Amino acid sequence: MSIPPGLAIAKLPPDILSDVKPRRGIWGFLGRYPAIAIGGSLLFLMIFVAVFAPFLWTKDPTALAPALRTREPSAEFWFGSDMLGRDVYSRVLYGARVSLIVGFAVAFFASLIGLIIGLLSGFNRIADSIIMRVMDGMMSIPPILLAIALMALTRGSVQNVILAITVAEIPRVSRLVRGVVLSLREQPYVEAAVASGTRTWKIIFKHILPNTLAPLTVQATYICAAAMITEAILSFIGAGTPPIIPSWGNIMAEGRALWQVKPYIVFFPAVFLSITVLAVNLLGDGLRDAIDPRLAKRI
Repeated sequence: MSIPPGLAIAKLPPDILSDVKPRRGIWGFLGRYPAIAIGGSLLFLMIFVAVFAPFLWTKDPTALAPALRTREPSAEFWFGSDMLGRDVYSRVLYGARVSLIVGFAVAFFASLIGLIIGLLSGFNRIADSIIMRVMDGMMSIPPILLAIALMALTRGSVQNVILAITVAEIPRVSRLVRGVVLSLREQPYVEAAVASGTRTWKIIFKHILPNTLAPLTVQATYICAAAMITEAILSFIGAGTPPIIPSWGNIMAEGRALWQVKPYIVFFPAVFLSITVLAVNLLGDGLRDAIDPRLAKRI
């Protein structure tokens, strides 16, 4: 094609902005969801501390040394010592084991049992009318009061604490799963499966259950954080783990009488508890943003 004389063609302007390359892989995912990166890193750090506590320059957390009681933080006692001469640093690191075990165990068992109850209630109207009334009655009682009442019927131990908090958290999980199931039952692909004669258990496992795992996973993180706080409260008031077991709640309970003169006994376990709960909540918020397509960030 020839260009007529006297007619000039403008040149294309240079590219000002370079092509944006989407970030892929694990680093791209963490870059899009910084809450998962921060929360996961903090939680991994706490798990590392709990698992490798014996190798992190700790002492026996139950060893008594009355001659060394209420020592200020120093090179010998990094977090100080309590009124019985026990090393607060060692007790705080070993106490991470109790909180993490309780949090993860309660999240797992409450999610599993709540999932079963929610699926049953969502698909069986007769069972729904009975089970949900029981769940409503349990939800009318604050979880901490229900846990205290259950602990009053048993002796203090980590297993009983897990059982008491799990029972208190099951109603919230079951109602969440029931709501998801009721909404999924109205979807066209579920109605088509029912019309084609597919068995109920196949519909549940192939169409309903996979779609409940995403919100259930997010809810499990919040249950884990709430269980850690509840365990600390129970131990703080003397209704949780036995005093011989180092836990953050027990350490704070033993140091509350000396709070005004020796605040470090309460300060350090409180900081570790706050960081752990913050990490789990950040991880839950990040998972919610990543799973929910309405909140997902796209490049």
